[in-house]
Amino acid sequence: MKLSLYCVRESDYKTVIFVSLILILGRSKYSPMNSPNNFRRFLFFIGMGMLFASSSTQSTSAAEPYKIVNSTQTMGTGGIDYVYADNDGRRLYVPRGAQILVFDLDTLKAVGAITNSGGHGVAVDPKSHHGFSSRNPITMFDTKTLETIKTIQVEGGPDGILFEPATERVYVFSHRAPNVTVIDPKDGAIMGTIDLGGAPEQAASDENGHVYVDIEDQDNIAVVDAKTLKVTAHYSLEGKGGGPAGLGLDAKNHILFAMCHNPSTCVVLSADDGKILATLPIGKGTDGGGFNPNTMEAFSSQGDGTLTIIKESGPTSFEVEQTVETKARAKTCTLDSKHNHIILITTEPAPAAAGAAAAPPATPPPGGEQGGGRRRGGRGGPGFLDILVVGR
Repeated sequence: MKLSLYCVRESDYKTVIFVSLILILGRSKYSPMNSPNNFRRFLFFIGMGMLFASSSTQSTSAAEPYKIVNSTQTMGTGGIDYVYADNDGRRLYVPRGAQILVFDLDTLKAVGAITNSGGHGVAVDPKSHHGFSSRNPITMFDTKTLETIKTIQVEGGPDGILFEPATERVYVFSHRAPNVTVIDPKDGAIMGTIDLGGAPEQAASDENGHVYVDIEDQDNIAVVDAKTLKVTAHYSLEGKGGGPAGLGLDAKNHILFAMCHNPSTCVVLSADDGKILATLPIGKGTDGGGFNPNTMEAFSSQGDGTLTIIKESGPTSFEVEQTVETKARAKTCTLDSKHNHIILITTEPAPAAAGAAAAPPATPPPGGEQGGGRRRGGRGGPGFLDILVVGR
């Protein structure tokens, strides 16, 4: 008999072990049928086992809810967009203004910055230790020294960015053609471009030759062959959700979670054929999402100050597990897979001095806000960058 991983909880394992011990005991020379003393021992073991099973079941069902477990504030200027966790290098990257701020992923302490860069997002190749920032020109930097290696001129308006591990390439996304520029992270050479037929937002790789991309203005998910760099399919959301911005992928079970603006919905669909499996409500203003295979949970960060957690209990069973209060405009996120933490960013204005006039918005740096792309989030003037860590 094939046993599904979805339906075996911790308490189930303990119950199976307990029942097995009782059966073994019943067949041994210490069987309760052999003497009154053995019978009393048998009743004692049953009582302890029932108490153990009951307490383990209660602890499983009463798992701690998600909450903000750590946070930090950094004063600065400039808008923000994506946040990126380098789980191998244990660093956190936040492009802001004309630089990329770098933090220790475990402590949130500032490590340094890549200057004269900025942009929308960051992707890192863990083998070459080369990082890339989505701006024009693209900044290629050394993740160990944080020094710029080179800049790469590309067409379009760089926005989102993804490291695809199966082919070891970097995908730079643009709302206008070419929609994808593919870069070799070893030397920064451009390997090709891809026409997605619309404006891409977030993307995810199944690490098995397929890249899935939210197409925001066409309400579909594009499927790209990572080897040939060709689009092989478009999965329509069929009116269930519009303006997909965040994307989660359960690569093992081939399930996509498209986080949509209008309506505010997560559309769950098969990564194999695009069949819609479920729709679930999320908060307003999603701009990021993901999936944690360690907990079997998808998540979506929203500008209304909420984080939606969706539990995948089976291949066709999904439910909103929790809505976590975060902060206003904390609409992009990333996953720290080591600690099962979801990290979000937002900005808030610095307290104004008494009688002081409000500072004018800062001028966007080169590559910071591209025509044909989306506007960077946050506030341009002086203010705090808030990093929020959500966990259990």
